[in-house]
Amino acid sequence: MFTYDVLCVGSAVVDTFFTVDQRVSSVKMGDKVLVSSVEKHSGGSATNAGAALKKLGVKTRILTKMGEDHDAEFINKELQKYSLQNICLHNSKRNTDTAVIISSTKERDRVIYVHKGASEDLTIYDFVKKQLKARWIYMGSLMETSLKTGKKLVKYAHGKKTKILFNPSLYLAKKGVPYLRPILKATEILVLNKKEAQTLVNGTTNSSDTLVKKLHKLGPQTVVITNGAKKMVAYHEGQVYSLLPPDVKVVHTAGAGDAFTAGLLAGLIKKYSFEDALQLGVVNSLSVVQHIGTKHKLLTEKEAQQKIQRYKIKVHKHVR
Repeated sequence: MFTYDVLCVGSAVVDTFFTVDQRVSSVKMGDKVLVSSVEKHSGGSATNAGAALKKLGVKTRILTKMGEDHDAEFINKELQKYSLQNICLHNSKRNTDTAVIISSTKERDRVIYVHKGASEDLTIYDFVKKQLKARWIYMGSLMETSLKTGKKLVKYAHGKKTKILFNPSLYLAKKGVPYLRPILKATEILVLNKKEAQTLVNGTTNSSDTLVKKLHKLGPQTVVITNGAKKMVAYHEGQVYSLLPPDVKVVHTAGAGDAFTAGLLAGLIKKYSFEDALQLGVVNSLSVVQHIGTKHKLLTEKEAQQKIQRYKIKVHKHVR
């Protein structure tokens, strides 16, 4: 029935990374800021997650729409390094998505400017159903026409017993539960950060333990809430779990969420315990944040196991 493990649905983006030596938060309107380094890499939820899963030995394809331009050529060239197939049949007349990511050598976080283009144009005519025979669909953030298509895809795939992992962005979380309910009800695993979780449920609670339980009641069997370098909380099979990521030198945080989520899913597909799958996701994301580029230092399964042994991450199971 299934011919591969995961179909990653989402965006494909060309990321341009600017690194500056002053605090981004100190920049005022009209300032001229010297950029110390510039790098260009492919990004976007579909390509990031797809590459991470492939690197971990999971049979993966992606579904993302790009334009007919040099940026699409650049992305496709990078995808070839991972033998990652895009099952989208057509290109958009709009430009491929682009992003400018500005970070400082003196601050941990970053500012991202994103131009959405071709990734918004995915329709049901851009793929054939026989290409959807995956055990899992990794649903990244989609917008406009692509989001409507994504909802139809989830409904169809769920009916075929394909499991759904949903990893929404903040602007998708802002659409709220009523709009996203069809996806949430079909979702097996929901992964999002704390701000996205609070926004989705329109709540003010600061407790991740409370948030995971609220989100579980909306349909997802497993809920994971990340919080950067702070405590991560998860709900799985009636239990609440938490872990504190090890402290590492952070160079760039772009792509960390995709690396974590792909690692978690890879672990579960490979029959890891839930605790071990969480650790696999964490070490994958830690590797990414220590370098520029969302795919630059993704781990193989063997490398991840070595990192797990090195960091000795403690996962706590809470008594209900």
